[in-house]
Amino acid sequence: MMKPDRPVGLLGYGVYIPRYRIAAGEIARIWTDGTGGLPVDAKSVPGPDEDTITMSIEAARNALARAQLDAAQLGAVWVGSESHPYSVKPSGTIVAEALGATPWVSAADWEFACKAGSEALTAAMALVGSGMQQYALAIGADTAQSRPGDALEYTASAGAAALLIGPAETAVATIDGSLSYVSDTPDFFRRAERPYPVHGNRFTGEPAYFHQIQSATKKLLAELDRTPQDFSYAVFHQPNAKFPQAVAKRLGFSDAQIAPGLLSPQIGNTYSGAALAGLCAILDVAQPGETILMTSYGSGAGSDAFALTVTERILEARERAPLTAAYLARKEFIDYARYAKWRGKLVMG
Repeated sequence: MMKPDRPVGLLGYGVYIPRYRIAAGEIARIWTDGTGGLPVDAKSVPGPDEDTITMSIEAARNALARAQLDAAQLGAVWVGSESHPYSVKPSGTIVAEALGATPWVSAADWEFACKAGSEALTAAMALVGSGMQQYALAIGADTAQSRPGDALEYTASAGAAALLIGPAETAVATIDGSLSYVSDTPDFFRRAERPYPVHGNRFTGEPAYFHQIQSATKKLLAELDRTPQDFSYAVFHQPNAKFPQAVAKRLGFSDAQIAPGLLSPQIGNTYSGAALAGLCAILDVAQPGETILMTSYGSGAGSDAFALTVTERILEARERAPLTAAYLARKEFIDYARYAKWRGKLVMG
């Protein structure tokens, strides 16, 4: 188990979800004549002027507002994503500059499919926990890619979540422990210069998603000497609506424990901040003393598991920035033609 010598926690948190949506039924209308089951109700779509960087900035500003922290005090701004706008030019420097954190700050990009954001969170814990820096910002954001007509097109959505890590004594939620579990499981990948990823079909659930999440979660519970019943809430990575519910049941968590963080039916949620966004949604409703378990998942494959305890500071902090529910409520649906245009799916030969 990874637990820094110096206790750390979340001082602030924030999300950003684009207002635009495309209904899963609209995608099915184009590719399957409306037949077949739908994995989600709709997914979020970035506007033509939005990308991983702009969404990261919005989520980060919300986190800073909740922490009441000046960006100039940040020791690190780390952006985890699988859809950085540039192949060679960091997103982290642009985000740090826009926030006002430059020039004396560590800025970097992280990659690990859909758990790039939780990788940044783990590193931020270590940076602050070692005493090298007082504050670090970990962000997970994506404008996820999907081949037209592919099953992934229904859920590959867009959004960002930002977590500001600092000393536990000023945190809205302390981090009690974490650990990571990885294996070489090629369930999902995209080679360089390829526009869309490929997924390994039957490997996506087992031995990929379920094995990684269950292994990380069970080990963390054992290390902390806790059971699922010791947690008020739990959130797992959400590639669709069924997988997180299924893995929660396998591990012994109830529907009531995971409901507050289950965002996938409304916005898709296959992106690097998916588990982090679910955690933010839970922090919007959690009460002091309640406990949260979060386990992310990234194809390739691996999971990061975290245990948190909410403090009294949450009550004032959550009101300083828009709640996740506010972003879910503001929505404007577009048709497939506009979606294809905005996402650059029409390529002229």
